[in-house]
Amino acid sequence: MNLHRTRLPHVTLFLLSGCGSATVAEPIAHAHYANPVERYSHFALGKPHEYASLKATMRSGRTLTLQLPHDEVFEDLTPRIVKLAATEPEAILAIVSQRDSGARLVLIEPRGDSLVISAQSPAIGMPNRWLNPVAVADLDGDGRAEIAVVITPHIGGTLKIYRKHNKRLIEVASLEGFSNHEYGNAELNLSTSFSISGRTYLLIPDTTRLQLRIITLENDRLVEAGRCTLAAPLTGPIKSISPREVSVVTLGNIHTITPSNCLKHAF
Repeated sequence: MNLHRTRLPHVTLFLLSGCGSATVAEPIAHAHYANPVERYSHFALGKPHEYASLKATMRSGRTLTLQLPHDEVFEDLTPRIVKLAATEPEAILAIVSQRDSGARLVLIEPRGDSLVISAQSPAIGMPNRWLNPVAVADLDGDGRAEIAVVITPHIGGTLKIYRKHNKRLIEVASLEGFSNHEYGNAELNLSTSFSISGRTYLLIPDTTRLQLRIITLENDRLVEAGRCTLAAPLTGPIKSISPREVSVVTLGNIHTITPSNCLKHAF
């Protein structure tokens, strides 16, 4: 099972390969947020990254729109086009924040001439509380992707793993002690998934961002498989640069790390 991440204008596209034949559905060409607003005014990503609507352009050329109610915003930078399994249609993963209950994950799908929320996680439960997705990846090798996210990365973040079940994103595992975002910064890629010897791991900094924790999902439990020590706090994106290596940015300096060398039982 491999997760390929392809960057398109205004969007990050996650594709799961090796899962069989896909259901035929009209593909989503790209998506973006529109109509910046200040009605929520948390601005975890800085201005203007709170939006009232989402627009998706289909490969046919049709443009569909989802307009949020007045007490909600998309508190996000770019929508993510995802496939949770090869037999399922594409969906858009987004962050929605509500005036009283804070942020939650939502999956959005085209239905006829509209975009609709097809599944969602529980909200954090307080206003001005945010979350940052880590990856959409098959973490347990069953052919279906989980959604990994750090809840409240600015105030003692908790890694949570969700699976889609009908109209809900259900939490299946959690682990404390992570921070994959700096408040007010538009950089969202301080964490990622990475394959080591055919198994998918999550690379996420700890709360100091001086340790890159390597996390795996085992029997619906999150387990730390190792740590990579960084020379300075992580400030920029983690990028895969080869099958064995990632690059990290610490205080503007780029370093190369081999995650497999940081495992407790190194390969």
